[in-house]
Amino acid sequence: MGHVQLDRWFPGITDELVENGARLGTGPAVQYYLDGVLKACVSENTMIGASRPFLEEHVRRRVLALPNVSLLPVRARGLLFTNNRVCGVRFTPPAASESVSASTELDADLVVDAMGRSSRLSSWLVENGWAPVPMDRMHVDLGYATAAFHRGSELPGTVIAHASPGPANGYQQHLSEPAALVAVEGNRWSVVVVGYRNYRPGRDPEEFLRRMKRCVAPLREVAEGCRLEGDIETFHFRESQRRRFTRLSRFPGGLVALGDSVASVNPAYGQGLTLATLGASSLSVHLRSGISPHLPAWDYFRRLGVVVDAAWQVSATADLAQLHVTGPYPRGYRVMRWAGDKIVEASVIDPVVNRWFMDVVNMRKHPRALTRPRVLIQATRVLARR
Repeated sequence: MGHVQLDRWFPGITDELVENGARLGTGPAVQYYLDGVLKACVSENTMIGASRPFLEEHVRRRVLALPNVSLLPVRARGLLFTNNRVCGVRFTPPAASESVSASTELDADLVVDAMGRSSRLSSWLVENGWAPVPMDRMHVDLGYATAAFHRGSELPGTVIAHASPGPANGYQQHLSEPAALVAVEGNRWSVVVVGYRNYRPGRDPEEFLRRMKRCVAPLREVAEGCRLEGDIETFHFRESQRRRFTRLSRFPGGLVALGDSVASVNPAYGQGLTLATLGASSLSVHLRSGISPHLPAWDYFRRLGVVVDAAWQVSATADLAQLHVTGPYPRGYRVMRWAGDKIVEASVIDPVVNRWFMDVVNMRKHPRALTRPRVLIQATRVLARR
């Protein structure tokens, strides 16, 4: 869904990415494994293989090429208010000192908080007499490591291979390591290995290769036959979080939040780009409705909340399968978990069930789509035949 939304906002950007070295995978080129077993192929599944810096560079270039966009590289310091709305931001120019006296003001009809998961918006609101934004947190203690390998003629039909654990207790008890392999620009493979708590991967190349050799066949082949390029990068993701703007009774006009400033979920599920682009689409619908940007954007936050809740439900249900993740449990979790495990099991061998499942994981459909009777009946029939 993420690259579909990108093509909506930047027509032709997928073709542009591919022309510059990204790989476009469709059907059998996009492989998903569950506990070491290759899942049933979804013929219409399409994904782009590209590194994050490569993708961000192209998006940034497209944005800055818009005639009504200008870039002001400064550091935001706070919000400006008039009555009950935000009317601008206070910032410090990069060449100025850190003193308050160096701050400058910029007027605005609408301020968008895109500061990410470390956003200071809530504290800025409190400084000006508004209530803090409530936040949900789920401690997941995830770690992942990323490395690049030279890509030659091996695995000619593979663009993406993603291996996940089955519904068991702890990654170490599974048949293969959780990891992902993606063909990216520059004739490289980008490899990510994942682990929780004390099993988080580190920067040691030998350890990284050992973990790859415990993965599914495509990752083993790259580990055994391809040259590691550059250093191994690691990242520690301590918790998923979402800010619940709709739980506030008052909120200033002229202000919205977007992307990780609203919600940041477990990156292992690859929902970040989709969340950001669907958030941009929600904001577009809100602004095109004709409502004044000076009014509180309740309609926008409610619309965005549907998207965020869907992503949170998918990631939280999967995270809570880990023994060290203890909640909070969403409403109806036990039923969702039972049904989800059956559907995941059936998705390994049935392409129809797998398409329904992937539609939810890739945020083309809401998670409640998996609770429809025809989905559960199909999954039950598949498992009974097996």
